[in-house]
Amino acid sequence: MSKYAPLGDYLRKQRTTLVPMTFAKIEEVVKTKLPMSQRYPAWWSNNPWNNVMTQVWLDAGFETEQVDVASRKLVFRRVGKSAVLKDKDLPSSGGAGDSKDHPLVGWMKGTVQIPPGVDLTEPADPEWGEHAWGDQR
Repeated sequence: MSKYAPLGDYLRKQRTTLVPMTFAKIEEVVKTKLPMSQRYPAWWSNNPWNNVMTQVWLDAGFETEQVDVASRKLVFRRVGKSAVLKDKDLPSSGGAGDSKDHPLVGWMKGTVQIPPGVDLTEPADPEWGEHAWGDQR
């Protein structure tokens, strides 16, 4: 059993999609100090081969985001199958238009239109090579 296993247990018990935590709270949960490498953002990456603790939070169904090593805090986000929670399990702000998406998601929908006959795969400047390299053929 990993010394970081209590973090996985703690995350599994959470009923929200986002779990903000301070590094101090993580140390309290695992009952040990985090290694010195916790000072580097790469240590908090979601690469499964990164370190033992990374595998713990990934196995619990979470990924890290909003890592702020200077302020010693981060957010764990529930991902994968475990991200599907019943609406009753999600926190509600009490507003009539509660949504699981950020309010800005889709705000530009329909504002960009491509005229008929425009090929987006066509180079914008077919002669770019001549401009860049000249006649060096």
